[in-house]
Amino acid sequence: MAVKIPIVKKRTNKFKRHQSDRYHGVKEAWRKPKGIDNRVRRRFKGQAPMPKIGYGSNAKTRHLLPNGLKKFLVNNVREVDLLLMHNKSFAAEIVNLDIHFSRKKSSVLIWKRKSINQYLSCHLHFNMHSWRAGKRVSFSVTL
Repeated sequence: MAVKIPIVKKRTNKFKRHQSDRYHGVKEAWRKPKGIDNRVRRRFKGQAPMPKIGYGSNAKTRHLLPNGLKKFLVNNVREVDLLLMHNKSFAAEIVNLDIHFSRKKSSVLIWKRKSINQYLSCHLHFNMHSWRAGKRVSFSVTL
């Protein structure tokens, strides 16, 4: 909607820490290797890639959702009014609609969103009381 430039991600999978697949105590979160003989740091052929500036996204499409809008986290009903002038560039996002908002407030929120023609994405969490016996199941709903 807002940006016509195609969003290109140069790398979508995360950089893994060297030897995180070998040792349980070495987590997968990226840490720069600093050893004097480290083959990843020395960029030998066939080793894991290291993050560098060339993997950066285009500045015009950075932080954009697939629909071309940027996220704006909404914590209360008044914050939807902030998006009145920016409904072509920001999408309101509500996390845990059932926890942060009562049924009355959430209906007001959805009514306001429709009145200003705002895109809204919610991440709802429900407790499923079936054979899963109360495990949290999360899914995304777009209103």
